[in-house]
Amino acid sequence: MSTDRPGIDPLDGLRAPQDPDCDVFLTGTVFLDIIFTGLDSAPVRGTESWARGMGSSPGGVANMATALARLGLHTSLAAAFGDDHYGEYCWDALEQGEGIDLSMSHTVPGWHSPVTVSMAYEGERTMVSHGHEAPGPTHVHGDALPAGEPVFPRCPPRARAAIASLVPGRVEPWVATAARNGATVFADVGWDDTGRWDLDALADLEHCRAFLPNAEEAMRYTRTDCPRAAARALAERVPLAVVTLGSEGAYAVDATTGASAEVPAIEVEALDPTGAGDVFVAGFVTGTLADWPLADRLAFAGLTAALSVQEFGGSLSAPGWDEIAAWWQRVRTLTGQDPAALQRYAFLDDLLPAAARPWPLRRAVPTIGFRHPA
Repeated sequence: MSTDRPGIDPLDGLRAPQDPDCDVFLTGTVFLDIIFTGLDSAPVRGTESWARGMGSSPGGVANMATALARLGLHTSLAAAFGDDHYGEYCWDALEQGEGIDLSMSHTVPGWHSPVTVSMAYEGERTMVSHGHEAPGPTHVHGDALPAGEPVFPRCPPRARAAIASLVPGRVEPWVATAARNGATVFADVGWDDTGRWDLDALADLEHCRAFLPNAEEAMRYTRTDCPRAAARALAERVPLAVVTLGSEGAYAVDATTGASAEVPAIEVEALDPTGAGDVFVAGFVTGTLADWPLADRLAFAGLTAALSVQEFGGSLSAPGWDEIAAWWQRVRTLTGQDPAALQRYAFLDDLLPAAARPWPLRRAVPTIGFRHPA
């Protein structure tokens, strides 16, 4: 996993001495992801399939944490880690490899790391996961916590922003605390297994500045048949509603200003969509904290997501500024480009360094870790 990243701070010029050290706080479950790519079709019952590519990396909430850190944001993650080799690998990869602050995280003795095996084929993915809820007692920095203590923090660190994953019927007290402490709270949501699709069941939504569901989720929650209408309906509940439209791009409505924006997706050949949604959120959070115009935020988030699906793995594929600079340098040399489409990304000129490495770039490695000679 690469640790060499250019010294780009997207918040350069916006930082002040009284600001919190943490840019973004998030919490959730870290999985060990094992990804197989290069499958021509779904595995067939009773047969053995060989994949042409494979990678291993921290997954789950680590996808978004890695994407944030690679974009230059000071990222703090609270998560439980197993005390097995998988957990040790994930901890080292995130803390040492990506520079993520794990001071709010803890190791759980005797608990094995959750694992996901992902198989990518035909632009889609199939996943098999296994894991158990982290039990108490736990250890934080070697200090034992009493049995029954919550896995996630009651008092999150002071941060510019926090990212919450909303679950119907569940209240996470740390979300309200983060908002009271001045954090801009961004929220995403998963599939509602209850089938009720009731916005009122998302109790923590009232503390959120921005809500970023996909089109299907947005339409179900708002009882609309158009994702753009869904975004407008959600903007009546949150200051900023962003609906991702898949291959069509994304649409956003800012209720505080009345502005809306829509940016089409970049057409790419998708190798593995794992983590693309997390990367989109990370890109949008970056642009929001940097106070970019709404359309630029959508364009940047879509670009980072498009770059991620061209690599395999979740956290493995999250692009950094090197990848973004290399793409921008390359795309302007291609013939037949739509000038209006290129102009959409002209704001990158003021952000990016000269590309240090040629396109394409590769981060993924096939194994959990090589033994390096001392």
